[in-house]
Amino acid sequence: QGRKRLTMVTSWGRGLAGVHDAAQRCADNIIAMSDGMIDVDLKSAGELVGAFECFDAVSSGQADVYHAADYYFVGQSPSFAFYTSIPFGMTAQELNNWYYHMGGRELQDELGELFNLKTFAAGNTGAQAGGWFKKEINSPEDFNGLRFRMPGLGGKALGHLGASVQNIPGAEVYNALAKDEIDGTEWIGPWADEKAGFFEITKIYYTSGFHEPGPGLSLAFNRDVYNDFTPAEQKIVECAAAEVNVWGLSQFLANNGAALQRLISQGVQTLTFPESVWDAFGTASEQVYEENMTDAMFAKTFDSYRDSLVKSAGWMSLAGSTYAAERNRVLGI
Repeated sequence: QGRKRLTMVTSWGRGLAGVHDAAQRCADNIIAMSDGMIDVDLKSAGELVGAFECFDAVSSGQADVYHAADYYFVGQSPSFAFYTSIPFGMTAQELNNWYYHMGGRELQDELGELFNLKTFAAGNTGAQAGGWFKKEINSPEDFNGLRFRMPGLGGKALGHLGASVQNIPGAEVYNALAKDEIDGTEWIGPWADEKAGFFEITKIYYTSGFHEPGPGLSLAFNRDVYNDFTPAEQKIVECAAAEVNVWGLSQFLANNGAALQRLISQGVQTLTFPESVWDAFGTASEQVYEENMTDAMFAKTFDSYRDSLVKSAGWMSLAGSTYAAERNRVLGI
């Protein structure tokens, strides 16, 4: 008596390294913290709705909660991109600074009200790799006509460089790359990419990208469902998500180093984009920002996000970045 049963849908194929783990841990946390009074039935992508259909399912009440990367839903509002990542955006720490202390969570709540959602930060992959390519990228012109998988506003920026951008669910990317339906893909980073097996298809790996320097994941409830929770239950789901926000980031960062070495031992080439390509990424990203400024919610969120980024980056660069560079030099890392 009094027990609640929630149906959780996700954008992740069952077993996708890190991202499905984060969704499962959210579910397990809620069950454990409520002493079983809230049960969560997790459905991976395709088991109830498709990977990109979970937003509509929860907004409409077909399902109770989703776990996803919100930039999949920029078609509903471009402002959703901020809660995953925008090109040349925030690192994971900078995103948390904004989200918890500099207005991000309040803006997310304002956005969620428009779509009958109550959303919490619930995971982060850390800085993502530039991606896997079947040919080297030596100039911005090499993106012209390139069929590349990249969601969100980063993908729209690549479109400005002439790429044919694909938005493919994570569980389907390997087959698309293997069947030559795409010429390249970004996914996450060494550990998740190794698990996905992309190195079996191509050995060209760009290890730093412009598109997702610290992308967040989201746990989003149907607002009517959330409003029916008691205050204690509302705090349980908030804390369950917050724990995963820390745990998930640490999981990726703890595994990436060793995975990168294994990839290199398999013959993977680790490359960096030339400055001309980075500059082209920057110009294209600014064009994407400008295209969305007519959306009042986007413009309002962008101003808050950029102000927070400037304030966080100034000190973090002076203190943390300088320290890390000198530490690594002194220790020979």
